[in-house]
Amino acid sequence: MDVFFEFLNNLTNPDWIVSHGGLYLLLFIIFAETGILIGFFLPGDPILFIAGMIVSNMSISPSEQVPTLLYWIVLVSLAAILGNFVGYWCGKVFGKKIMSMDDSWFFKKSYIFKAQEFYEKRGGAAIVLARFLPIVRTFAPIVAGIVGMEFRKFVLYNVIGAVVWAGSLVTLGYLLGENIWVKENLELVIIVIVLIATAPVIIKAFTSKDKAKIVQ
Repeated sequence: MDVFFEFLNNLTNPDWIVSHGGLYLLLFIIFAETGILIGFFLPGDPILFIAGMIVSNMSISPSEQVPTLLYWIVLVSLAAILGNFVGYWCGKVFGKKIMSMDDSWFFKKSYIFKAQEFYEKRGGAAIVLARFLPIVRTFAPIVAGIVGMEFRKFVLYNVIGAVVWAGSLVTLGYLLGENIWVKENLELVIIVIVLIATAPVIIKAFTSKDKAKIVQ
């Protein structure tokens, strides 16, 4: 267990990541968080930001930096796209088993029905928005498979969401990667990134409660 927590703690250390797999480790983490159910605990947003930092601090010529950045964004986007495909497939294949389970404190069929209603209202936007929400991005493609979201629509918004998510956070890390203050306060920066990512959900939750009170 100590080794596990040490691993998680080191995922916010760019030097440790570089010496323990670098890009390959980053790609595995992004794939696992977006495609494997047990990967929900992995820090996807910070990892993307750190990926940009690593590129900005590479010992390469200035003319090679932008092509390298684009190369990393493309590979990370592909890992996120493939991860969501695996999640969708799992939901599609094991959906009947999941729906045949008895309701419990952990799982209720009403959650799936609500998710289906949400997807019908939001359409592909639900998949794109989920990319920026920790934990949610792990379960979103699985639920999409369970509720039978049209595959063509899923493919389109899966790709859009992955490119926007990876492109924005990796580029942000690249632009701020050589900033001394950012390097010295990386943990604080990561906390801010996570808060910004989850803010829309928190605001939505509180505004929904307020609206419910008004209706009552």
